Amino acid sequence: MSWVKEGELSFWERFCANIIKAGPMPKHIAFIMDGNRRYAKKCQVERQEGHSQGFNKLAETLRWCLNLGILEVTVYAFSIENFKRSKSEVDGLMDLAREKFSRLMEEQCFLNVCFAYTSRHEISNAVREMAWGVEQGLLDPSDVSESLLDKCLYTNHSPHPDILIRTSGEVRLSDFLLWQTSHSCLVFQPVLWPEYTFWNLCEAILQFQMNHSMLQKARDMYAEERKRQQLERDQAAVTEQLLQEGLPASGDPQLRRTRLHKLSARREERVQGFLQALELKRADWLAHLGTAST
Repeated sequence: MSWVKEGELSFWERFCANIIKAGPMPKHIAFIMDGNRRYAKKCQVERQEGHSQGFNKLAETLRWCLNLGILEVTVYAFSIENFKRSKSEVDGLMDLAREKFSRLMEEQCFLNVCFAYTSRHEISNAVREMAWGVEQGLLDPSDVSESLLDKCLYTNHSPHPDILIRTSGEVRLSDFLLWQTSHSCLVFQPVLWPEYTFWNLCEAILQFQMNHSMLQKARDMYAEERKRQQLERDQAAVTEQLLQEGLPASGDPQLRRTRLHKLSARREERVQGFLQALELKRADWLAHLGTAST
């Protein structure tokens, strides 16, 4: 039987879900699943059992998300900093993750797992990838932008999370999706992750709905500002071209529009070529990693 789809919502959960779905719904939720060790201490069980209950809660939460029409979930499973824990705990977590995530991979859900991850490493890696593109002649230095950096992140195939939820009462992001959550609804809840409930998830969605218009306005304004800045850069580049050719910078408007269109089309062609090369580079790295680990 499907691990994620086991069990059904109760009558009151279905009733509440139908009411919530009448409002704007998140398409993508990110979770910092915090509190497994404190749960184990609270229940006087081994830490490994706390982590196991945390993985079970993830499966249950994915079922709730599917019932609510939330098709993508990203979880912070293990940060680079977590490797500083005791060897026995790290080894136990690795074995548990291998078992649980292998089972989750069989499910019909879109789950992104951030493992051995920090956002600062992700962002610095994206900068290095763009520098590599310039070194290889795939990009012009002027092609480097916030928009391109966004496309170089590990999450480039996913929309940015609408909600980021952290459990256990900690009020910090712990280097998780710092770039992607700049316009997300941040929800910090005191419940320990293994004790998370459907009602906690509903509370987070309600917070998102109450702030939806403000969040959407901020996203739209940011997108418009990025477009405006790119247009200004393009116009400055066209002006420089015209002056270098001995033509008046503010001459024929049709000529300027034609130059702007060509400049934009060439940049888009370079960017797409770079992104394709980057996908191949990453695929080769993953294939080499898989070979090295066997």
